[in-house]
Amino acid sequence: MAATCAAQGGCPTDFIAIAFSILSFILLLLWSIFPFIVHKVPRTQGSGFWLPVIQVVASFNLLLSIVMSNNFLRFEKRQWWRSCYFWAVWVEGPLGFGLMLSCRITQACQLYFIFVKRRLPLIRTYFFLPLILLPWVVASSVINMRKPLNHHCHLNAHWAIPVACLHSLYVATLLAVTGAVRHVEFRFDELRDLWRGIFVSAMSIVVWNIAYILNEIHDDVSWLQVASRFLLLLLASILILAFFSISSSQPLLSQISLRRRESREFRSMGQALGIPDSGILAHSELSSRIDPNEPLDKLLLNKRFRQSFMAFADSCLAGETVHLFDEVHELSKIPEDDTVRRIYMARHIIEKYIVAGAAMEVNISHRSRQEILTTSNLARADLFSNALNEIMQLMKTNLAKDYWSSMFFLKFQEESNTRANGHDPEQMAGWNFSPRLSSVRGADDPFHQDHLHKSMDYGNDTDS
Repeated sequence: MAATCAAQGGCPTDFIAIAFSILSFILLLLWSIFPFIVHKVPRTQGSGFWLPVIQVVASFNLLLSIVMSNNFLRFEKRQWWRSCYFWAVWVEGPLGFGLMLSCRITQACQLYFIFVKRRLPLIRTYFFLPLILLPWVVASSVINMRKPLNHHCHLNAHWAIPVACLHSLYVATLLAVTGAVRHVEFRFDELRDLWRGIFVSAMSIVVWNIAYILNEIHDDVSWLQVASRFLLLLLASILILAFFSISSSQPLLSQISLRRRESREFRSMGQALGIPDSGILAHSELSSRIDPNEPLDKLLLNKRFRQSFMAFADSCLAGETVHLFDEVHELSKIPEDDTVRRIYMARHIIEKYIVAGAAMEVNISHRSRQEILTTSNLARADLFSNALNEIMQLMKTNLAKDYWSSMFFLKFQEESNTRANGHDPEQMAGWNFSPRLSSVRGADDPFHQDHLHKSMDYGNDTDS
């Protein structure tokens, strides 16, 4: 009986392994959609959304291909879709394990470019990912042409050992790229979580490779076949959970907004990064009077005036420029030698205001946009200087004149006079603040890096 189920499938251990893999994939799905359901994170654009989705698909392919190619279930391999080469070579290789590792390597390379090189990656994600996957596609093509698989979908030692080495090569590449950023002190523990996931994954791969080789070259030993394929599916299930548990797979909001050790939700990236006095009114601003004859850029340095002007701009559906000024002002509070926090904040601003198609894209010239997106140093102090000059002209032309005659200014003036007389009215009670106020969203994920290239294709921006 044992020999029969070893050859044809259906052993008790086979069903246990299948049940565990189903449970693992269900947990993976719940893990991936949890931030969107609980934290109400909006769907991000580009690689920040699609790389995790591709990893989920690759994880499913890996588990299903192991079941289909290793005789877990009793079925005849006569139809083309049950072909050994379809499942054991293509789905398990380039579309499964290879694709999953390639996504992780791509994300690790993005991390390296942003925080070590301090610039956005120069190669588009949808070019870089196939490039990383190419060796696996070549290897699968060679196997498909040479037809070395036997009727059990197994390889001999001459083929199985190089294939196992290919698995190990991808893990080693991920380790090498991650090691290149080991000295960066990340704000949200990305590197610590990355190493934790890689460590569990590497241990799983070592045992998985041993089981893979034994399963391939000893298909005449019944008990070894049953045990090795059980380990293959069990360790693959552990592997997909370990890989997806790495923080870069989750929207950053779930890491900094509702963390177990935090008692409140951050409303802005400035607060999440611990920028001094982020969102707090200075005592001198509580009672200071505003002179409308002063330049607008000087007036906007006053937090209370900026809030009033922002509320007016939002009511006109033109608040993007004021929000950008506000967040760049927050960025200026970070010391220039604190490059990691400056990069986090700069990436947040670029994602939210600068890239083409951003949620609050500002109308700046193509030259200023490309200057930001192609910068060689995301932490430099004057990164947004030209963009600020352009939006300041827009605010002076389109908003400032109407603001002085608006109810928002009259309300602000009335409350300023009240404070000057020693009273403390309710802060901004009558203002209609837009929900577009800065919030920490999933797009702040530092691995979300397709925007440079989207904006390069967006060459018809209207110059200010």
